[in-house]
Amino acid sequence: MITRGDDGPTLSVVICAYTLDRWDDICAAVASVRDQRVRPGELLLVIDHCPELERRATAQLRDARVIPNSRTRGLSGARNTGVAAATGEVIAFLDDDAVADPQWTMRLLAGYRDRWVLGVGGLVRAWWESGRPRWFPPEFDWVVGCSYHGSPRTPSAVRNFTGANMSFRRADMVAAGGFRQDLGRVGTKPLGCEETELCLRMAALNPHAELRFEPGAVVRHHVPPTRTTWAYFRARCYAEGRSKAVVARHAGSGPALADERRYVRRTVPVAVVRSVLHAEFRAAATLCAGVGITMFGYTSGRARSFLAGSIASARRPVRSPA
Repeated sequence: MITRGDDGPTLSVVICAYTLDRWDDICAAVASVRDQRVRPGELLLVIDHCPELERRATAQLRDARVIPNSRTRGLSGARNTGVAAATGEVIAFLDDDAVADPQWTMRLLAGYRDRWVLGVGGLVRAWWESGRPRWFPPEFDWVVGCSYHGSPRTPSAVRNFTGANMSFRRADMVAAGGFRQDLGRVGTKPLGCEETELCLRMAALNPHAELRFEPGAVVRHHVPPTRTTWAYFRARCYAEGRSKAVVARHAGSGPALADERRYVRRTVPVAVVRSVLHAEFRAAATLCAGVGITMFGYTSGRARSFLAGSIASARRPVRSPA
């Protein structure tokens, strides 16, 4: 088994899982890591507070070291558990409903030849189980956890990665404090942005370093029919806005929203014009609605944060002057 090149870092892969409903996906994800051209030193399958899944995975998935989430329930806590247990110098994260290309680990590790690279992420392609809905524009593939039209497609420095396909130097992750546990998905609740906040924090601690996108490091992300409904789209956009409000509170609105401003000013208008010219009016309406719902979620999140801060300030005891 090859674990690394002569001068490359050691690698641990972390997959987090929370439900037996994804058993087939989990098995496929584990198998894709086992079949890598450059196999990692270890594969950790972190089970997020689901004892039945933990028992089954321990008994049947011999290619992985199965461990329970020892932190707060949710994806961020599970990922932090994986980081704490991992021994590799680099930790790669693969979603439990994603399948990695056989060259995935090799492509990720190649980026770490540059000592200034803190992390390497790759392309996430959507696999639509029931086909892409005609009204669902590719500019909104981030809704289903995939790379979207308008995001980089060539090797480049980026602000953050897509969570289904990312890796970091373990030492830098630990120094930054890992994933915030007030962000990230809990069960089926469609929250996110924990990887964005971590990337911003790591970059702030290492201003001369780089987070690098490598399009050759590819994973295929399963999109089930339940994620192709208008209700899911609406909920995910709103949750993204709420999550971005939390990121802005911690990192500042400048860094937290820089990419989003370019997206709204450039990517979405071009997509709306294209949709109208091709008489794809539902797609055009979806683009506009998606931006509006996300902005509403962000405004709601900022307002709630401001209100909570005001209440906390009002409850602080007033000290008498000395």
